[in-house]
Amino acid sequence: MSDSAPAFPYKLVATDLDGTLLRSDDTVSERTREALTAAAAAGAAHIVVTGRAVPWTRHILDELGYDGIAVCAQGAQVYDAGAHRLLTTLTLDRQLAGLALAKIEAEVGALALAASRDGLDGDVLIGPGYQVQGLLQAVPFTDLAELWAEPLTKLYIQHPRLTDDELADAARQAAGGLVSVTMAGEGIVEILPLGLSKATGLSLAARRLGVKAAETIAFGDMPNDIPMFGWSAHGVAMANAHEELKAVADEMTLSNEEDGIAVVLERLLS
Repeated sequence: MSDSAPAFPYKLVATDLDGTLLRSDDTVSERTREALTAAAAAGAAHIVVTGRAVPWTRHILDELGYDGIAVCAQGAQVYDAGAHRLLTTLTLDRQLAGLALAKIEAEVGALALAASRDGLDGDVLIGPGYQVQGLLQAVPFTDLAELWAEPLTKLYIQHPRLTDDELADAARQAAGGLVSVTMAGEGIVEILPLGLSKATGLSLAARRLGVKAAETIAFGDMPNDIPMFGWSAHGVAMANAHEELKAVADEMTLSNEEDGIAVVLERLLS
């Protein structure tokens, strides 16, 4: 790079995982890997920011050879992938969560439930009628007491008739003063600790790296990425992104299948 060439304008590249960094087969293209490597050589760290809890994330990160910090569970967990160690974790108040569920069900009827238990090896519990997305491993339960038996990072809710967006809106209206609600993907509406978002975890991780929000570019595809875009200096929505995220993005790129992250990084690096 010549002395007159512009420097890479960001010190942190924050990427969502599913639908953003990963293709549909859970791999990252060589082009995207090379663009992230080039950005790192230009002084920009890469951080994964995902809705997946650590037990559903770490095998993906290991396969990618990713050894940096990852923000998992919608910001509840900050994870050192290289050391396989949880740096911070925030759990859901189970009493508040139970009250929130009761309020939501009073408005929309019975819900199918699942939950992520806290910790590096926390099980994902799946209740009757809950449709698991993809090939993720889960432990079935039938007794609600099992759901509340150990600390949780979040709950997942599904409804037999409402769309994901309708369910998320109804849950916020019924229980928004008790918990946070987000839609993270198809069939994935989540109940989180009040005030928690990807921005929460990203800000903690960035502080560890000595990087500021004004130095961060973020890539995402779902409404749960909206807070991350709000925190970052520049938010880039994938072509496959939810309309709510596109509405607040600073820029659109190609889809996760078409190296959308690489397209933007290559432009900035040139």
